[in-house]
Amino acid sequence: MVKPRVCVLRAPGTNCDVETAFAFEMAGAQADRVHLFEILERPQRLDAYQMLCVPGGFSYGDDVGAGVIFARQLRGQLHDALGRFLDHDTLALGICNGFQVLLKAGVLPGGAAGWRQTEAAPQATLTWNDNGKYTALWVRLRIHAPHNVFLQGIEEIELPVAHAEGRICVTDQHITDEWTAEGQVALKYAAPPDVVVPADGLLPFPFNPNGSIANIAGLSDRSGRILGLMPHPERFIQRTQHPRWTREQRPPDPTGRRLFENAVQYFA
Repeated sequence: MVKPRVCVLRAPGTNCDVETAFAFEMAGAQADRVHLFEILERPQRLDAYQMLCVPGGFSYGDDVGAGVIFARQLRGQLHDALGRFLDHDTLALGICNGFQVLLKAGVLPGGAAGWRQTEAAPQATLTWNDNGKYTALWVRLRIHAPHNVFLQGIEEIELPVAHAEGRICVTDQHITDEWTAEGQVALKYAAPPDVVVPADGLLPFPFNPNGSIANIAGLSDRSGRILGLMPHPERFIQRTQHPRWTREQRPPDPTGRRLFENAVQYFA
């Protein structure tokens, strides 16, 4: 098949674009690492791609909040170009800082339909972890949006997180209820069966590493073509990347790779 083209869109401060592009290429895509300034100069360049990925890192140093400046550039100068992209049969992925960008720009959770709406006050954001500091560890995740292209065929997954502002907050509890009803809660942090879950259902640290409401680790749009998640799937595409790969007879499968393979298979 013809390799689908992926635009791995980086900005000043992005530092996960190389390994993210490698993960897509390993899955069979053609991945181009494109600087945001190149798209700002010629927005129609985005029309050449079937997939858009905003990778992790610290875009613009997170100077006024994680992903805020990058998000404003998508919402402002690139509003029409990104709208055209989302209207087509395309895929979009935001990882860690990329998830922060997509959520704060308004790409998630509404997707293409939400992008066309008049900008309103945000109902959700990603903010500082409950522990108030940068946190890096491995987490267990359970899939709650199996219709999402990236997550098809996966039930549980182990991935690393590495962020300071990964806690999802909403303005009203009914928002998470609506997300759940619409299949927009993509992944949730999970714990082993022997862990006692508090009455409010919120998992304790380190199982929920940031205190995110309803243990949410990622969001999908309704169509299942857009995914944003705080964990890093590009950091678990080979067995040797798992911290227990030498201590277990059969270490966990590198399920992070499945997300990229699913995306490529979508265009087969």
